[in-house]
Amino acid sequence: MSDSRIAFLGAGNMGRALISGLLRSGRRPEHISVGETLPEARAALSRELGITALADNRAVIAGAAVVVLAVKPGDLAAVLAPLTAQLAAARPLVVSVAAGVRTPTLESWCGAGVPVVRAMPNRGALIGAGATGLYAPPEVGAAARAAAERLLEAVGEVAWVSSEEALDLVTALSGSGPAYFFLLAELMAEAGQQLGLAVETAHRLAAATLYGAGLLVQSGDGDLARLRAEVASPGGTTEAALAVFENAHLGQTVRTALAAAAQRGRELAGAAAG
Repeated sequence: MSDSRIAFLGAGNMGRALISGLLRSGRRPEHISVGETLPEARAALSRELGITALADNRAVIAGAAVVVLAVKPGDLAAVLAPLTAQLAAARPLVVSVAAGVRTPTLESWCGAGVPVVRAMPNRGALIGAGATGLYAPPEVGAAARAAAERLLEAVGEVAWVSSEEALDLVTALSGSGPAYFFLLAELMAEAGQQLGLAVETAHRLAAATLYGAGLLVQSGDGDLARLRAEVASPGGTTEAALAVFENAHLGQTVRTALAAAAQRGRELAGAAAG
């Protein structure tokens, strides 16, 4: 499958992040089109990114090898309804970044025979440092999977999952995950402040620590346990703090939190299907 022409339906935060990533990776602006209802948004996309932005979604997807669904999940059915016959006739690869909308629902909206891949990127995609889970039904071929992978690799790391249910776990782990790290850094800053550091100093150090820790993971082999052990000298300050986390059952708290996020993802998927 050639993915030379890519059409986006929607250009909110994630759609724009994907477009920007594609342009950074060498995709030519004239090979990207986007459907956008707001005139001022269309003007900004054309001016800032050099791509074609149109109000008519039929014109946007005409001739596209890949169609990216980047509208809000609640708007997706209405957006696709006028396009079903066109999609079914052309059968482009459809990649959905709409959270919670399952592939059987997407396939019913896109038309028979249209290959559909679901992607669950996270907020890091906005700066090209995303983590994305991908799922495709068994009938989606290798060429279509490769095209979807190329698309999402433009904004960061990609990992395939073997079942659609696993995307709920991806959502809980990496989709919602940035907020967990932000919360920990926020709590660290607050604790430092309460223990005597100036507010600005505590916040700057917490943010820089979060940033540096992420870079350390990416620059090595990603062995999180080893990296943690390298910081925690026996009998030292880090070991004392980690012992408090362990005694407070932090591991169980994290498992419970991810389970709650995954369950909420299943509930939202059920609501979308209904």
